[in-house]
Amino acid sequence: MGRGKERANAYRVDWSLTLSVFVVLIASFPIASGQPISSADFERVAFAALPKEAPYDFIKSLTENGEQRWERDLAATPRADEFAIPAKGWRIVLSASAGTPLQLAAEDLKSYLGGLMKTEVSIEREPSLGNWAEMKNAIVAGDRRELSDCAQGEGAPKDYSLIVTASRIVVCGFDERGAMYGLYNLESRIGLRGAPYFPRSLDVTRHSLYRARFTLSGLGWMDWPDRYLAALPRYGFDSIFVSAYVNPTGEPGLPPGGVGTFPQYWDKWKVQDPSRVHDVLQRAARYGLDAYASIIFLNTGAPGQDEDALRKLVHNIVTQFPTIRGYVLLTEGFAYRKWFGADPAVSFDLKDWARHWVQMVQIASEEAHRVNPNIEILAWEYNVPFRPDQVENKKYIINLLPREVIPLITFENGAQYELDGKIAYVNDYSISQAGPSETAAAQIQAAKARGMLAYSKADTWSSWQFATVPHTPSPQQWFARYRALRQYGIDGTLESWSYGFKPNFVAELRAWDSWTGSPPLEELMRQIARRDYGPGAEDLVVSAWDHFSRAVRLLPDTGPSWATSNAVAAPFFFEKPQPRTMTVEHSWQNQNQWTQTSRLNPYWPFTWNFLFLWPDFTNQVNQAEFYTGSFGMDTYQKYLRLAAGELEVGLQNYRRAALGAPKARQNAAFKEVMIAEQMRRMLESASALLEFEDLRFKLGKASRERQLGMLDRMALLLRQEIVRTQSSLDAALRDSRLGYEWEMDYMYTPYVLQEKISLLQLTLASQLPSYRSRLLAH
Repeated sequence: MGRGKERANAYRVDWSLTLSVFVVLIASFPIASGQPISSADFERVAFAALPKEAPYDFIKSLTENGEQRWERDLAATPRADEFAIPAKGWRIVLSASAGTPLQLAAEDLKSYLGGLMKTEVSIEREPSLGNWAEMKNAIVAGDRRELSDCAQGEGAPKDYSLIVTASRIVVCGFDERGAMYGLYNLESRIGLRGAPYFPRSLDVTRHSLYRARFTLSGLGWMDWPDRYLAALPRYGFDSIFVSAYVNPTGEPGLPPGGVGTFPQYWDKWKVQDPSRVHDVLQRAARYGLDAYASIIFLNTGAPGQDEDALRKLVHNIVTQFPTIRGYVLLTEGFAYRKWFGADPAVSFDLKDWARHWVQMVQIASEEAHRVNPNIEILAWEYNVPFRPDQVENKKYIINLLPREVIPLITFENGAQYELDGKIAYVNDYSISQAGPSETAAAQIQAAKARGMLAYSKADTWSSWQFATVPHTPSPQQWFARYRALRQYGIDGTLESWSYGFKPNFVAELRAWDSWTGSPPLEELMRQIARRDYGPGAEDLVVSAWDHFSRAVRLLPDTGPSWATSNAVAAPFFFEKPQPRTMTVEHSWQNQNQWTQTSRLNPYWPFTWNFLFLWPDFTNQVNQAEFYTGSFGMDTYQKYLRLAAGELEVGLQNYRRAALGAPKARQNAAFKEVMIAEQMRRMLESASALLEFEDLRFKLGKASRERQLGMLDRMALLLRQEIVRTQSSLDAALRDSRLGYEWEMDYMYTPYVLQEKISLLQLTLASQLPSYRSRLLAH
């Protein structure tokens, strides 16, 4: 009981500052001067201001309140070339036949204007919008059939025109969904301007650049509350991805335990409830959102039997869910005979595997299109190796696919890059390389040559390099990816796998960039900076983002692992610790197999076993060197530290901007800075852990004099890491998004960070001194 109290008290940091002291703290910083503001200086103010959050509070907030949206900038006044919607007297006009998504968009605009912009408007439904050109003091919204002659440029679904005069604003969509997006774009323009002011001569037609943009929930598997769904079309999404890794009907697609080398943990996946899927589909449709889903099936290679089973499964799914727009056939679940990772070397004939897998895709396509010819079948051969030497295999699969199937191409994986003359490849979902990879470029070209559409799985606001922050604030680098997606003619995108979507400013930029007629990036960034940090902060914030983008480009990629995403929570082991759960090291069972099956290490059972560095305590393998791969320790460490240093340069401006932000914006600005701070700490922690483990491995083979120096260095690393981990803990206690990635739930929680601190303190206070004493005694 006593220890429980101590542990609970460890979470209670005493920030009992009065408001007056808080004001003094803010005033004490030389905001306008060039004097550096340290992380500790910033934290002293931010941690005092921000309320504490429990794990999952961000889910509760988005479920109950929706995303945060800013109030009117009372200091804003219209420029000479702008007109203002007055505080009263205007209306939103829709056709009496307008569908629910357009109605809800109009209601949202009305609520946004009235609640936050201090501008009251009514909503009126007219039998016809034919006289739209004569309407006064109105925002008129409809499609091109209802608003004849309103615009000539629309040509495809989701396109829209905005025509602004001093007496009316016309939102003319190619279809009703286009009109809906036009209304949401008005909200975006109002939000950026800080008031309902519009250029008097605005006349723009915006063409959607993508047939489809769909995303997973950033809250959790099948977690799609209405307030969250309502935010998605405001960010330009037209679809959601439901029922990932399971069939929407709940039918098992894989036998228990898998077959052959198929991972045994697949039978631990949640069982789908079809009624839950129907409920999500119905609610999503109200906001103009379509849906994609998985089809899960394992072809064991049995002649005839598997084809019949697959046809029956596909028929059941598409008939039970007639409104699902498309199905993703991902090799992790839609598989032929065996599962294999995207390894550059495979032990079987890939082309033979490809022919059988494509036969499965063709069967699914035939059966689905027999029910509904408009269903999209997305073939995602993710597990086929994607390094440059696999270009021909990747193209081979594209050329085998039926032309009506849409390949879903992983955009950046496998891209070759070089650091200090050393060649490496993107392993899994990285933004350090904008892409496309050599294999992706070849696949896109092959698909286009056959007249096929090409969709892509493309991260656009967060990646596995920093999966435990809600977004990566490096818009210049993200924009490089957006340009590449356009340049290579990608027709649709899955954004993103698998951390899902949480409202953020990078996704806001992505929404603008998903239609033509977007303002230049620099202009958009400056408007967002002004809105979120206050007038005068633009240069500081945009400069900070530029440094963050530079930092990301320096970052070596080692795939989905601990070194970035979980580094702040990764333990430092000097001695093999006591087990924290049961072990089977001396039973008839194999401990390694037990760990692989459970995916938990009993000595640190707080996260999956690949998300921290586990030393080889027999000292046969230097796990630090092994982790750095082809780069080697020196090069890898060099670029980790360069990237962390570049983040710190940007943070100098970011902290200054947040500390000088208007009071209403300040807490949100503090959280944005905390995200970048956590990214910096990830890199510094990764560097420190690699150095610590390298020293631990080499310690026993060094001379005594050298050992003493190594112990001094290890003690310094521990002291520095304690400070970093405490800051990470304090940040996580104030932003429950930190540490979360829904595929794995929390990679770390405040509890885990406190456990790490305890281990670091034990190592520093006891284990290192004991080793030193033994060393000096001989």
